[in-house]
Amino acid sequence: MTKVRGKPHNPMVNAGAIVICSLIKMGYNKAEKFDYVMQFLTKMTGNEYVGFSNSTFQSEKETGDRNYAIAYYLKEKKCFPNEADMMAALDFYFQLCSIEVTCESGSVIAATLANGGICPITGERLLSAEAVRSTLSLMHSCGMYDFSGQFAFHVGLPAKSGVSGAVLLVVPNVMGVFCWSPPLDKVGNSLRGIQFCQELTSLFNFHNYDNLRHCARKLDPRREHGEVRNQTVVNLLFAAYSGDVSALRRFALSAMDMEQKDYDSRTALHVAAAEGHLDVVKFLVEACRVNPFVKDRWGNIPLQDAIQFNHLEVVKLLQDYQETYSAFLQQDAAAPASAEDVSKENLESMV
Repeated sequence: MTKVRGKPHNPMVNAGAIVICSLIKMGYNKAEKFDYVMQFLTKMTGNEYVGFSNSTFQSEKETGDRNYAIAYYLKEKKCFPNEADMMAALDFYFQLCSIEVTCESGSVIAATLANGGICPITGERLLSAEAVRSTLSLMHSCGMYDFSGQFAFHVGLPAKSGVSGAVLLVVPNVMGVFCWSPPLDKVGNSLRGIQFCQELTSLFNFHNYDNLRHCARKLDPRREHGEVRNQTVVNLLFAAYSGDVSALRRFALSAMDMEQKDYDSRTALHVAAAEGHLDVVKFLVEACRVNPFVKDRWGNIPLQDAIQFNHLEVVKLLQDYQETYSAFLQQDAAAPASAEDVSKENLESMV
């Protein structure tokens, strides 16, 4: 692909846009179609600035030879609807190419796409979830001209650039970004805009294929630490309450702290002992080696809960484990075993 008058030569994207312009509000005249799009974009921006540049429109019409050629080729291949006016579609296309936004209003458009089609300022649903998914898929695959493949590889987020130097970036379910810096690279993208996007995903794990759990080198602003911890405690204690050893095994293998406490300072071992779930208690003490001497807010340890509810097998298991645990602590203080050996032993017992 070549560069013509400072603009990237991207006939596939232009062809699709021209055909789409013939499909918007079919049966309406050009003024009505343009008013419809302007009103829709104004809603997308949360009533922020959306303008129109007549000089850009006239320039597009005068220098749009390639677009005229594409339109005639599309007409020959019968890509337009039967009742569509090709020249009217082209005029409408040139009008849409001349719409202006600011960084503020453009960022709200990006945020609306990131928010599943609901404008974050007004709370109004403007696009269906399916339309947003399709739009972001197109942006991800061809929104950055000839650089789209490399952008998808290095940044991994849906974006759309413009020859004005603008870059609209969407981080789904998180935020929208709009930046503007006129110096362009050889394919018509903002040099600094591309650099910003690359640095953003090098600092935060926003890339589509960054691992949210194990990407330790990057920050994750999506993680709400207090909320996540509360949810893991609930899941852990509920699994112990219901006797779900499989769930507890998954938690342990995912490096969850199996000694977490709820607001009453009760652990999973407290709950399992009180409910009499022998298999759960056995897993917690043999595979996870949890501390059996943790006291809840009433001063009770798991063994006392098992005695209170007369779970004799659990009582015997916990008594034996308390002796082993105490001996292990003494041995560990004298000659500590390597963490690697302990972890390997625990992993084998879990599996």
